[in-house]
Amino acid sequence: MNNAFPIRQAGRRMHILRQVLMHALVTVLAVVIAFSLPKIAEYVLFQWWPRVAEDSNLLIATEIGLAASLVLLFNTVHLAWQDRFKVRAADMASLVYASHRKNWLARWRERKLSSQFHATRDAFILTLTGYDTFTGKTSLLRDQLATAYEIRVLLMNPYASNAEKHVNTLPDGVTLCAFSDEVEASLGCLRALITQGKKVTVKFYEHKPFWKVAVLGDHVWVQYCHSGVEIKHEPEFVFALNRSNPRLGLFVPFYMYFLDRWEDSRHPEYDFATRELVYRDVAGLEIRREAFGGGVNATEVLPVAMA
Repeated sequence: MNNAFPIRQAGRRMHILRQVLMHALVTVLAVVIAFSLPKIAEYVLFQWWPRVAEDSNLLIATEIGLAASLVLLFNTVHLAWQDRFKVRAADMASLVYASHRKNWLARWRERKLSSQFHATRDAFILTLTGYDTFTGKTSLLRDQLATAYEIRVLLMNPYASNAEKHVNTLPDGVTLCAFSDEVEASLGCLRALITQGKKVTVKFYEHKPFWKVAVLGDHVWVQYCHSGVEIKHEPEFVFALNRSNPRLGLFVPFYMYFLDRWEDSRHPEYDFATRELVYRDVAGLEIRREAFGGGVNATEVLPVAMA
């Protein structure tokens, strides 16, 4: 939290500087155009038009060029008018980024966007295995997780029957063993964050969600969990919190989507020390424990982050 304020202030300074430079550039361009107009008009009236009047071929070429320029101008205005409504719709939804194809340009835009995020204290993530989020080489959220203090994660239980049903819908080459290995890799990464003093809580669910949701500060990353398709191939959307009017935009609905599932008492909490699933009642009292698929390991004691 102590580092978030300077980062936010630096981002505001850069934004103000860019605005000042943009206004200066527009002003200079307007002055240049204003001083150029008399010379352009003089050239057209006294040099170009007399030549066009005497040459029929040049007259036809001028007419065609003028007609093409007008068509291009009107089409540009029409497209700009249509894009205006699209921009208004995106602003209404607080959509700040959308991507479908994972090419180098999309990855560059994602890195640029993630670099603009302020340091966040809390990170809430609902996903399937969490592999691409926590351990993937192209993960854009690892830097944000490094600055977060409290991390809440919901993962799909790879040893539940619904996990096997989901894996069976995926393309050939994706096995239940690989699915569980990805979950274990995510748990290993989260275990390392605990040793760094982070407050990490992991819960497991059994029914496949509709959305993958990652809430980081004022932004939420969203992907649809479509049957038969690996989630890493699904389009990504990033929504920002509208601070002036939180009711606008899709940040709050997706944030509440995560909270509703996090507070569901049917989802057991994972105990890193014993590799057990801890079930609690509605009041939060422990009612039973079950060994997590890979067996029980009660020998390792991890430090607990203080709230």
